[in-house]
Amino acid sequence: MPEQLNQRAALLLKKLVYSYIADGQPVGSKKLADDVDLNISSATIRNVMSSLEKKGLITSPHTSAGRIPTEQGYRLFVDTMLEVEPLSRSLLSRMKQELDPYQNTDALISQASQIVSELTHMAGIITVPKVSQATLRHIEFLPLSEQRILAIMVVNEREVQNRVLHMKRAYSIEELQEAAAFLNLNYMGMDIYQVREALLEAMQRARENIDATMQTVIEVAGMTFSKTMQKNDGRFLVQGETNLVRYGQAADRDQLTQLLEVFDHKREMLELLDRCIQAEGVKVFIGDEAGFEGLGDCSVVTAPYSVQGQPVGVLGVIGPARINYNVVIPVVDMTAKLLGEALE
Repeated sequence: MPEQLNQRAALLLKKLVYSYIADGQPVGSKKLADDVDLNISSATIRNVMSSLEKKGLITSPHTSAGRIPTEQGYRLFVDTMLEVEPLSRSLLSRMKQELDPYQNTDALISQASQIVSELTHMAGIITVPKVSQATLRHIEFLPLSEQRILAIMVVNEREVQNRVLHMKRAYSIEELQEAAAFLNLNYMGMDIYQVREALLEAMQRARENIDATMQTVIEVAGMTFSKTMQKNDGRFLVQGETNLVRYGQAADRDQLTQLLEVFDHKREMLELLDRCIQAEGVKVFIGDEAGFEGLGDCSVVTAPYSVQGQPVGVLGVIGPARINYNVVIPVVDMTAKLLGEALE
């Protein structure tokens, strides 16, 4: 981080960043001199711009005499100069309506990602809550054809999840009813991970003396919970990638291509989002700060969302570094909070 800027240099940097965010065009000293709020001579502006460039806060693209912010310049701007705009009451009301708590978890997750994408004109990204936050309320099994079973599971009060299981043998409806009754009697109200661990322990204790009902329970419930965990753990959703195309008109096309390819780096994206889940409030990553190749001149803005005080996932947006941080940050922050409230 560079040394503290004087008031004049800080004001010029702030104006330059806002101008570049607005139109994506390099900012020249004449454009800044025409700003009636500055009341600074062109010569003074040129000197200050030269100083800011030496400090690594702005740079001059090859194609223009104007300057644009560097990654370091954006960071100083976000940390010390940003004026966050509060969301209007009408927008808050609309967001609450769209995050209707009577939707199931998948619908709420998708809706939250869509909201931040639409309001920020960026790509929305969100991690799916891990099923360690899923409490078993009721389970049923129905036999299907070709050795398949339909598992119907109610978790977290009212969320219904259906799984089609491909088994190694066929099961009678009586076997499945007994297995479901056993699970509902002994494990209702427990975390799904805890149920699975308890069943594995029971199988190890009983070994060869296990009865037929318990054998069926272990087989069908084990398959159900394993499939549920595979479906939910380590997933993230991306919505609104097409929003990023509009940046390609003013920015380098190669940068746009690079940005769209970021979504193929699933492991790196998950690692970045996992780092944010325990964060206090909004985190802003600019360029290389994200910790993996591919972001380049891009930014990621994230906020964790919580259920009963425990963070369960991360919501955010990703796009070019020249985004309206003063709008994006409160949108991401408030959507994450409203999503947590809806999930509760």
